[in-house]
Amino acid sequence: MAALRVSSALPSTSSSFHCYPSSFTKLRSSPIWTLSFSVTPLCSRRGKRMAHYIARATLGLTQINQTEAPKISFAAKEIDLVGWKGDILAVGATEKDLARDENSKFQNPLLQKLDSKLGGLLSEASSEEDFSGKSGQSTILRIPGLGSKRIALVGLGSSTSPIAAYRSLGEAVAAAAKSAQASNIAVALASTDGLSAESKLSSASAIATGALLGIFEDTRFKSESKKPTLKSLDILGLGTGSEIEKKLKHASDVCAGVILGRELVNAPANVLTPAVLADEAKKIASTYSDVFSANILDVEQCKELKMGSYLAVAEASANLPHFIHLCYKPSGGEIRKKIALVGKGLTFDSGGYNIKTGPGCSIELMKFDMGGAAAVLGAAKALGQIKPAGVEVHFIVAACENMISGTGMRPGDIITASNGKTIEVNNTDAEGRLTLADALVYACNQGVEKIVDLATLTGACVVALGPSIAGIFTPSDDLAKEVVAASEVSGEKLWRMPMEDSYWDSMKSGVADMVNTGGRQGGAITAALFLKQFVDEKVQWMHIDLAGPVWSDKKKNATGFGVATLVEWVLKNSTN
Repeated sequence: MAALRVSSALPSTSSSFHCYPSSFTKLRSSPIWTLSFSVTPLCSRRGKRMAHYIARATLGLTQINQTEAPKISFAAKEIDLVGWKGDILAVGATEKDLARDENSKFQNPLLQKLDSKLGGLLSEASSEEDFSGKSGQSTILRIPGLGSKRIALVGLGSSTSPIAAYRSLGEAVAAAAKSAQASNIAVALASTDGLSAESKLSSASAIATGALLGIFEDTRFKSESKKPTLKSLDILGLGTGSEIEKKLKHASDVCAGVILGRELVNAPANVLTPAVLADEAKKIASTYSDVFSANILDVEQCKELKMGSYLAVAEASANLPHFIHLCYKPSGGEIRKKIALVGKGLTFDSGGYNIKTGPGCSIELMKFDMGGAAAVLGAAKALGQIKPAGVEVHFIVAACENMISGTGMRPGDIITASNGKTIEVNNTDAEGRLTLADALVYACNQGVEKIVDLATLTGACVVALGPSIAGIFTPSDDLAKEVVAASEVSGEKLWRMPMEDSYWDSMKSGVADMVNTGGRQGGAITAALFLKQFVDEKVQWMHIDLAGPVWSDKKKNATGFGVATLVEWVLKNSTN
């Protein structure tokens, strides 16, 4: 990804990665496809590469610790909070809930009841700690008089995004459980006034999601780690029965996918090679073999499909590319929709000959340049558990590395994509779009009606939207509405960006059909316009640039962004 995490100027307008000398360039003077392999015979090169690949599999002698994903037993109950017994009783309260009367006592009935049981200690302690219910505030008290050992007040603020507030409540509960080594917790809202039955279900789901993701820690590469102690979480006062149980199960399924996405992005490039990423895809197909099949294309198969753009990027790396195609088909019933999810899968991006250098280049973080692929495979895992009906889904990743070598793609090379279009490479650090070009052509050839691609594509999008919001680009208003609606359910932030056709002038080449980067201005837009050249006009298509929200600088960890939105979008296209 080109200049992904810059704080000021962008070295290039879009994120990209390498190109291949073996790019199936079709010379106009000859009707023959020519490969630009150098002197070393292909067989000996591949043997040398394989030896290097085996050696790199243990680069740094890194061993991955065997860890288990967090498991929390959720239960929805309607009981008196005062009578609940466990380690921590957490109450989510808005600023309005914390209103006091003239005697500085709570006006909220639930808080009033708890405070009365505790002899006024709750109101007294919250006043002393200046707890006003603002978002991010919390206070935990260990006091006798209740069935629970501790009581926690967690601020919900006056948020216009209740999903985000309730998810934060779940995260705060997880943090409290870690700190207190608690094994069982209950969560309630100080007030449920104004919450519809559907809103209560969504609130419970958001709390469960926050707790599961909050308790998760990726300790696979640490010499010492603690296992989470939280085993059960009771959600009080939001209803009981099959509907809320389904919601909580759904939240657990989606979180399993998000956690896989986080682990894939967190894994360093000396561990997560293109081959290992392909193995992860095969594991998903094996685990959910009733609905999934896997097809992993090797270099020769990609050559047969004339994927010169993708192969050009991968050419310099000792780790061979692997083109991943998972297909989800429900075990029974009519297929009404065929859709595809395409993820950029650069397991490492050096920038190629346009190497990433200087402050803000973030080369040390370029393991996350497969964040789009992680989102796609995370969604696949979640959907394997959910098993939606009536929809066929293709999950496609052109996995490779963008490295530097004497065989690698050079600035000025002309490469040919699988739809026959030629590309003059004016920046080897705009490689992601080159891999996506062939992946999008392949997706269209599966007969799908809609495609959503996800990529850590441009630093320009990070500059425009910051670290928390992904940019979406699509010519289709209908598809934009669908995906935005899915994001509103998931709580992930998207912002629609323009597809300004006049900007395409900067992408024209004097010697090929196009260049792979334009000027510095509007870099995220020109990157999307480039991808559009490889999508069939009959197919609805959206590009999501998640370069900003794929990674949390604060937590120094992957976020799993995109998984939840993709799952919700697929469900909107199913008959569930």
